[in-house]
Amino acid sequence: MLDGYGREIDYLRISVTDKCNLRCIYCMPHDIDSVAMSEILTFEEITQIVSAAAALGIKKIKITGGEPLVRRDVCSLIKMIIETDGIEQVTLTTNGVLLFKYIDELKEAGIAGINVSIDTLFKERFKLLTGHDDIDEILKGIPAAVDAGIPLKLNTVSLDPGEPDRLKDASALIEYAGSLGIDIRFIELMPIGFGKDFPGIPHEVLIPLIADRYKGMVRDEAGHGNGPAVYYKIPGRKGSIGFISAMSNAFCDGCNRIRLTTKGYLKNCLCYDTGVDLRSTLRSGISCTERCEALKKAIQGAILCKPKSHCFAEKDNISEKDPMSRIGG
Repeated sequence: MLDGYGREIDYLRISVTDKCNLRCIYCMPHDIDSVAMSEILTFEEITQIVSAAAALGIKKIKITGGEPLVRRDVCSLIKMIIETDGIEQVTLTTNGVLLFKYIDELKEAGIAGINVSIDTLFKERFKLLTGHDDIDEILKGIPAAVDAGIPLKLNTVSLDPGEPDRLKDASALIEYAGSLGIDIRFIELMPIGFGKDFPGIPHEVLIPLIADRYKGMVRDEAGHGNGPAVYYKIPGRKGSIGFISAMSNAFCDGCNRIRLTTKGYLKNCLCYDTGVDLRSTLRSGISCTERCEALKKAIQGAILCKPKSHCFAEKDNISEKDPMSRIGG
């Protein structure tokens, strides 16, 4: 359906857990209170919301967390969503630690694509950033997904390494993605949760640095998925390089998404706390027919009230206080 500004909203990102097996310093750097299981939506509740959303025109689903693969039997949920009338595509974002373990189940469930979030290939820096030394497991899972024929992209947050070579991490990841023939996307660090206090590299700085190192880099106009990334090609390199620049080049005019948090709150914009509580409707005790209609009405209302743009450049106006692990990355 269309929101109040005429944008077609057809994409829903669902956080299935706030838990994670890493402790990335810009996301959840220390133990924070986890949401009780009784407060987290069940698989059946999630699919009810998906069914209502699909009736309103939602066609594409992204499963996120936290780390979605730590939720028990999440591949069954993926299959349930894929089988929902109106849903055309279900994809997954993961940190990759458990990817090798679950790659066969994900393929069998029918996953349409996987994004692996990884910010460095250097073991010491990986441990510094994540608090763990699981990089070898991630580097098993990535090629396994490629070999399984599942479309895969790397996501890397544009962090400042604090070294003279500001492209140390970026260059290594670009070369690694190129060796596998897959896309890599750089994502500007947004001032949400712990990210607001961590140094990133704005893309108005990063893109010229990469273009200077990789001569002949040109815009790639081919379609690369559901997101707002702007892609470039490097001569002789397989795969493209994308930039998601929410801070330096806002793409709100073309925003097509809404987000469902771990606790069942439907958010219509990442930086505001506006939206609607769907969990209360699901657990209100009304009949199945009444519940379906109430969900559709609530989702429709949230979409129609979707803000025109985010306010990340005006930090005092950001009303969202939850960490990204609960909102969904």
